Amino acid sequence: MLAFIFDIDGTLVDSNELHVDSWDRAFRRFGKQFPLEKLRAQIGKGSDQYLPEFLTPDEIDRFGKELDDYRSDLFKKKYLPKVRPFPKVRELFQRIRDEDKRIVLASSGKKADTKYYIDLLKIDKLIEGYTSGDDADNSKPAPDIFAASLKKLGGISSADAVTIGDTRFDIEAARKAGLKTIAFLCGGTSESVLREAGAVAIYRDPADLLAHYDELIKAFAPH
Repeated sequence: MLAFIFDIDGTLVDSNELHVDSWDRAFRRFGKQFPLEKLRAQIGKGSDQYLPEFLTPDEIDRFGKELDDYRSDLFKKKYLPKVRPFPKVRELFQRIRDEDKRIVLASSGKKADTKYYIDLLKIDKLIEGYTSGDDADNSKPAPDIFAASLKKLGGISSADAVTIGDTRFDIEAARKAGLKTIAFLCGGTSESVLREAGAVAIYRDPADLLAHYDELIKAFAPH
């Protein structure tokens, strides 16, 4: 294994419930209301894939962009300052870099949010770059974002990289890009759902992966 491609929301930062709340508020603003568990079940998708789960094509034409812009703005102002990193992210990244392995971030979120999280996590010097929803025609569960991440790693094949995410959409998108996925439980998805989606290993959170890092690398070593 030569490289790790990390999702951000729900994987490195505790933001999934804040996204649920901001979508709920945005939909209500436009006269739509959905059960929170339905909103929660689609978290992990970018807005291009999220909105069609709840709005008709006609509604998307009429107010989809306005709703998405409102939600983005609301998240940035009201919710982004509340996002906290999961423990030991920086230490995990440092450990990976100490072993000369490479790291790229791959988020379905907006570029500005991604940059904010990189500063929040203090990992700027430990990563080679990032891709966000703005770098792809389609967000997860389409493979575009992970395919773009592999390009950033220049010359590393999908067999030599692994993705780390917290939703079934991460696993699905990665699989379409030829990548295996290690899943975290800290984003709120159950172990059974992640296993069924095809996660090759499951850890509680970044701290748990750090604690079992040597075992993980052994498991991925060529036999």
